[in-house]
Amino acid sequence: MAERAENQADPKTPTENETNAPERISFSAKPTLEDIRRLQAQFTDERDWNQYHQPRNLLLALVGEVGEVSELFQWKGEVAEGLPDWSEQERMALSHELSDVLIYLVELAEKCHVDLPRAVLEKMELNRIKYPASKVHGSAKKYTEYQD
Repeated sequence: MAERAENQADPKTPTENETNAPERISFSAKPTLEDIRRLQAQFTDERDWNQYHQPRNLLLALVGEVGEVSELFQWKGEVAEGLPDWSEQERMALSHELSDVLIYLVELAEKCHVDLPRAVLEKMELNRIKYPASKVHGSAKKYTEYQD
């Protein structure tokens, strides 16, 4: 439990725009996405699995793992942030399945020659343009639904 608290960011003092903002956690600095890519590449190479780890197969494996994450949430109704009603066993299962999703996503990006960290930065910038905070603040509408 101490490790979990260590990784949590200090709670913010609510401002006029952030009343009741949820407390955010901080991810560990290590491993990086590049570390994960290298670990998975080594794991795959040691088993001679590259012949099976082509983009289509990795995508289907990724979708399967997302399905396993979905299964953990199935029949639970709304789930509060932080999963306060989940057992340690349920949390561990979620941790494992989310890890599988990330591993397959990173390997798929590698096989498709997508620099995932750079792509995330580019996509976030595009999203800032599509969804200017001044126009969409507090709205869940798609960018095509609000007017300039």
